[in-house]
Amino acid sequence: KELQVLQNIADLTVKAAEQAVFKCEVSDEKVTGKWFKDGVEVQPTDRIKMTHIGKTHKLTIDEVKPSDAGDYTFVPDGYALTLSAKLNFLEIKIDYVPRQDPPKIHMNTSSSGDKNTIMLVAGNKLRFDVEITGEPVPTVCWMKGEEGEGRVRVEMEKTLSSFVIEGAEKEDEGCYSITVTNPAGEDKVELFVKIVDVPNPPENVTCTSVGEDFGMITWDPPAFDGGVPIKGYLMEKKKVASTRWTRINFDVYESTTYEAKKMIEGVLYEMRVFAVNGIGISQPSANSKPFMPIAPTSEPTRLMVDDVTDTTCALKWHPPERIGAGGIDGYIIEYCIEGTDQWVQANEEPVGKNQYRVKGLPVGEKMLFRVVAVNVAGRSPPATLSQSVTIREIMEQPKIRLPRHLRTKLIKLVGDKVNIVIPFQGKPRPVVTWFRDGILLEDNTVGTRTSDVDSILFIRSAERNHSGKYTLSVQVENMSDSGDIDIQVVEKPGPPIDVHVTDVWGLNAALEWKPPKDDGNCEIIGYSVQKADMKTKDWFTVFEHNRRASCTVSDLVMGNEYTFRVFSENICGLSDVSGISKNTATIAKTGLDYNRPPFKDKDVSHSPKFTAPLVNRIVVAGYRAAISCAVRGFPKNNMIIGEDPKFLMQNFQGVLTLNIRRPGLFDGGKYSCRAINDLGEDEVECKLEVRVAQEKGTETKN
Repeated sequence: KELQVLQNIADLTVKAAEQAVFKCEVSDEKVTGKWFKDGVEVQPTDRIKMTHIGKTHKLTIDEVKPSDAGDYTFVPDGYALTLSAKLNFLEIKIDYVPRQDPPKIHMNTSSSGDKNTIMLVAGNKLRFDVEITGEPVPTVCWMKGEEGEGRVRVEMEKTLSSFVIEGAEKEDEGCYSITVTNPAGEDKVELFVKIVDVPNPPENVTCTSVGEDFGMITWDPPAFDGGVPIKGYLMEKKKVASTRWTRINFDVYESTTYEAKKMIEGVLYEMRVFAVNGIGISQPSANSKPFMPIAPTSEPTRLMVDDVTDTTCALKWHPPERIGAGGIDGYIIEYCIEGTDQWVQANEEPVGKNQYRVKGLPVGEKMLFRVVAVNVAGRSPPATLSQSVTIREIMEQPKIRLPRHLRTKLIKLVGDKVNIVIPFQGKPRPVVTWFRDGILLEDNTVGTRTSDVDSILFIRSAERNHSGKYTLSVQVENMSDSGDIDIQVVEKPGPPIDVHVTDVWGLNAALEWKPPKDDGNCEIIGYSVQKADMKTKDWFTVFEHNRRASCTVSDLVMGNEYTFRVFSENICGLSDVSGISKNTATIAKTGLDYNRPPFKDKDVSHSPKFTAPLVNRIVVAGYRAAISCAVRGFPKNNMIIGEDPKFLMQNFQGVLTLNIRRPGLFDGGKYSCRAINDLGEDEVECKLEVRVAQEKGTETKN
C-alpha cells in the first residue's frame, strides 16, 4: 500500500538559543520511522526530543547551537520514502563573503535490505526525493544505465530533486544514477530499482492418486516468483457439478504435494492452486483434470487352484467383498518361486474374469500365487494361496458326465438338427473315440468335435439311417470310461393296407385292415377311421386313436351306401395318406316303424311354503318402513291388498314385501302374511315396534 505524505517537513532558520521544531504528517498513523541528521540517526537527549502522536511525527531541538545546523530527514519504516528539511543557524556577520561548497547528494535508502536498492511493487507509483546541497546550486542529471531517464520523471524544487515512476512495470527495473555538479565539484550516487509483483499461477496441477475420501495433488512452482521468494501455496477444491470453490488450507503450505481430504467417494472434483509471496497471492492456476475419490477394493476371496499341468496352473477366485463406487477394472495375477519374494506379473492387461491359467511355469518347482483387484484407485491388498503349488501333471481318472436328458432314448424328427454335448474329465487330456452300434464311427454325415472338457456330436440334417446306439469312450493310459446314447430318428407312418368291410348288419358295419408297411421307425399308437356317404362324398371322423386294426362303425343311415378310410398314427402324427376300403357298405331298409310316445308336461304343482319368514323389526315413527318374506308354491296365490294407501304390498318372484308409508305409533303391532293356493296354505308373522325419533345429534337404529 502506498504511503501518502499529508504534511512535509519545512526548512527552518533559527538563531542561537532558540527552539527548532521539525514536523511531518503521513497517511497511516501506525507507521513509525527514524530521524536522521546528515545521514546519521538522531538519538534523543535532554535537549533533543522525538514524538509520534497519531499521524504526526515531531523532532524538537531546544537551545539551538551552531552544531545543530544540517540536513534533517524522516524515513518511515518499511517504505522507500524520505522526508527532508534543512536547519540553518543564523549568525550575524558584519561582512558577507560568498562561499562555494562542493555539491553533495543526501540519499537514504536504509529502509530496504540493500543501502542503494529501492523495492517497488508493480503497478504502484514511486516518488523518491533526493536532497542536494552545494553553493552555488548544483546541476542535477538522472540516468538509467547509460541511457536517458527512460520512463522516469524528474521534478526539481530548490535543493530537492524528485525521482518519479508512474505505474511501475517490470521494464522499469534497473540501475539508476544521479549526478550533481557546480563550480566547486561533482557528486554521483547510483541506486537500483527492483520491481516486485505477485507470482504467476502454479502450473500442471495434477491428481496423482486417490483414496476413499482423499486425493494426492501435485503441481509445479510458478514460472515467475514475482521477484520475491515464494512463501507457499493455497488450495481450493470444488465439485465438477458445482460452481462454488472451497478453500482447503488457510495457512500457507510450503510443499508442492498436498493430500486433499474430506471428499465424498464417487463424486468428481477439480482442484486449483494459488502461489503466495511477500507481495500477495497469485491468480488461480488452471483447473486440474476431474478426479474421483475412490478406495481400492478389498482383496479377492476364496482363491484356489482349479487345475495343474506340467507347465501351467489354473486359478479361480471370487470377487472382493467390498468393491465401492470405483468398481473393478480387472485382476492382476502374480507368482513367485517358494522361498523368494520376486513376484512376477503373469498377465500384461487386467483380466475381467474370475479365473486365469498361468502358463510357462518351470516344471517341478513349488510356486506361490496371488491375485489383486485393480480399479482407478489402484491395487487392492493381495489374496495369496496359503500353500505352494508343485507344477506337475496330475493323473485323474477319466469320467463321462452324461447329461440326464441323454440317459433315455433321444428321439428326433427327420430333417432336425442333432447337437449333443457330453462333458468329461480326466488328466492328462483323455483320448476320445466315438462308436455307433459297436463300430468305429466313420460316417461323413455325422460330425464330432472334442475339447479339453467335452465332446460334441452333431448331425446337420437327421435321417432314419442315423438311428442307433452311439458310444463315447474316453481313455487315459490304461483307464477308460464310456457312455451310450440311443438316437431314434422318426417320421410319419405310411397308410394302413388292405382296408375292407367284413360285415354289415342293421345300422352297423365291421371294418378290418393291416398295419402299414412303413411305421415311421417308431411304434404305431393308433388309427383314425372316417366314413363318407357315397352321395355327398363328405368325410366324417368316427374313431380317433383306435388301438386295434379293426372297428365297428355304428349309427349309419338306413338306405345309404358308405365307404371308409383309415389313417395310421405314431408319435409324429397321422399318416399323410389314408388306406381306403376296397368295398362299400350298403344299409338296407328293414320296414321297421317307430312310434314316438306323446309329450306330457311334468306336474310341478305343490302347496305354498315360506322359505324366508318375517323378522321382528323396530322402526322410527315418521320414516318409511318395509317388512318382507319369501314364499314358494305353484300355482301362485292371489294376494289381497287393502284399500289403505298407506300400505303397499308387492310380490316379485316369490319375495313378498309390505311397505308402510311413514308409520306412526299406532301402526305398531303384529303383522302376518298368508299364502294360499288350491293345494294348501302357509302363514308367517312378525312383530313391528314403532319408536319416537330421538333428539337431533343422536343416532337411531332400526
